[in-house]
Amino acid sequence: MKTARQLLGEKQIHHLVTIPSGATVFQALQIFAEWNVGAALVMDEDKLIGIFSERDYARKVALQGRSTATTRVNEVMTSQVVCVRAETYASECLALITEKRIRHLPVKEEGKVIGVLSIGDLVRATIAEQRFTIEQLESYIYR
Repeated sequence: MKTARQLLGEKQIHHLVTIPSGATVFQALQIFAEWNVGAALVMDEDKLIGIFSERDYARKVALQGRSTATTRVNEVMTSQVVCVRAETYASECLALITEKRIRHLPVKEEGKVIGVLSIGDLVRATIAEQRFTIEQLESYIYR
């Protein structure tokens, strides 16, 4: 099974998608559209202080009738961010995402965020691993 670091190396986006805590929700949504992502890390300088996702937008802004132009990201972000180390195996990451009911998992190395894994990244890795195992077993059976 691959590690979080290896999965990050396979991603097409190698740039951390971040927003400052003082940005407006509208600015965050523009960043989502620009990078075709569903979440961005909320960072002040190099410090991770939260994550803002489409789910946060739907539940804390749209459903509550708040303005995207005046609401700041730090008012509606998720501040309790679940992170993993770069050495964490994909299966552990998937279990954590499932248990915590989250969709994005920042990866840290030496205290610094080096990337974000999505539930899609982890499902793809799991399917690829299972496909490889099946192929190996079929090869063994049909020898």
